[in-house]
Amino acid sequence: MILQALAFYLFAAVAVAAAVMVISARNPVHSVLFLILTFFNAAGLFVLMGAEFLAMILVVVYVGAVAVLFLFVVMMLDVDLVEMREGFLQYLPIGGLIGLILLAELILVFGAWVTSPEAGAVAAIPIAPPDQVSNVEAIGRVLYTKYIYLFQASGLILLVAMIGAIVLTLRQREGVRKQSISAQVSLKREQAVELKKVPSRSGV
Repeated sequence: MILQALAFYLFAAVAVAAAVMVISARNPVHSVLFLILTFFNAAGLFVLMGAEFLAMILVVVYVGAVAVLFLFVVMMLDVDLVEMREGFLQYLPIGGLIGLILLAELILVFGAWVTSPEAGAVAAIPIAPPDQVSNVEAIGRVLYTKYIYLFQASGLILLVAMIGAIVLTLRQREGVRKQSISAQVSLKREQAVELKKVPSRSGV
């Protein structure tokens, strides 16, 4: 239990510190790196709580989406990729430090999991219900019954955020012909149709 407590305080402290650095770092590359560190520490907390499925989803979905977030930042801020490649070495120390922290935390998590097999008997750690329902099924039952409205509201919020990102990054270019639905609908018959009176046997 002492090892689990130390792991919890370590993950919680690093997650809070990395979250503060995400909003305080001036360089967007540093913010992305600290955001990845925050996600990994939150996943470590889920593993310590016995929610391995949530930890896996957090790493796979959110850490994978960091690449999309980085592309969004590049589009919004017009970051010079050539200059970024030239300054790659200056990001190496902080990237290496974050990598070492993640490696140490992974070793600590696996060590706590192997050396504490009695942790599943502790009442504070959530386990599967008595009817042998799996962790994923239990989460699905709660998510789609008790919290269904909040789940749908979060989906709408993400949809609005996606539309807002598309609108903000949309750039109008001159000289490109585009379809205007409003102009087509408001078009009158006299503006779209022209009648020609062709004399008989004279051709067009």
